[in-house]
Amino acid sequence: MINKPNRLPSALDGELIIKDARRELELAMPSRRLFGKRALTLGGLSLLTGCDITDNESVNRMLTRISRMNDGVQAWLFDPNKMAPTYPASMITRPFPFNAFYGEDEITEVDGDDYRLEIKGLVGNKKSWTLPELRRLPQVEQITRHICVEGWSAIGRWGGVPFAGFLKYIGADLSAKYIAFRCADDYYTSIDMPTALHAQTQLTLTYDGEILPPKYGFPMKLRMPTKLGYKNPKHIASIEVTNTYPGGYWEDQGYNWFGGA
Repeated sequence: MINKPNRLPSALDGELIIKDARRELELAMPSRRLFGKRALTLGGLSLLTGCDITDNESVNRMLTRISRMNDGVQAWLFDPNKMAPTYPASMITRPFPFNAFYGEDEITEVDGDDYRLEIKGLVGNKKSWTLPELRRLPQVEQITRHICVEGWSAIGRWGGVPFAGFLKYIGADLSAKYIAFRCADDYYTSIDMPTALHAQTQLTLTYDGEILPPKYGFPMKLRMPTKLGYKNPKHIASIEVTNTYPGGYWEDQGYNWFGGA
């Protein structure tokens, strides 16, 4: 376990806006423009950053800079050995809510018989995986809380393959910076390697003891109780290990990239 210093890195020294910026960035908005309107209400923000609030490009540059600062702070504070809370089965939320960037009548249907998980990037073995092959790997279960950036939360029971073990099995470069996910519903996102290796990060194949339903991400989703809901992709079609920043569907629209819960 790494011992953290008693103060923030020197790169953050003198950033007088960090307290307000972090609070605002936790209230993620669906677009950077809307988010900018909230952020610009902070006292002295434009003065401290040298930002011209009449210039949209200047606003966007400021917000990107603050967001990257926030990512760095969250990553620095993240403890890969700290477990998210777990709960008894009696506390499972029933029914567990559906949530996506589209309506429930537009849920993606994936043919499990034809499904192949593609593996890309900095890995030793790029073979694709069928569902039966994934189900033969060692499985674990967790009852954890899903926290949505919109302000609600729900507790669910998830079963699947520990992601750290899977990455080691395929010979992934564990010193790489990012893991990128592309999904059958055209969603995409990415996470940091320390979160990928966290003991509770899971390639989820079942929900509440049954095959993962389409509305929760069939054939497979990524379950991370240490991240906000939008960082947990569903209908995963490919996984890539990379050192090139991959972004994400919401992240490219202004959401915080690290997305820690």
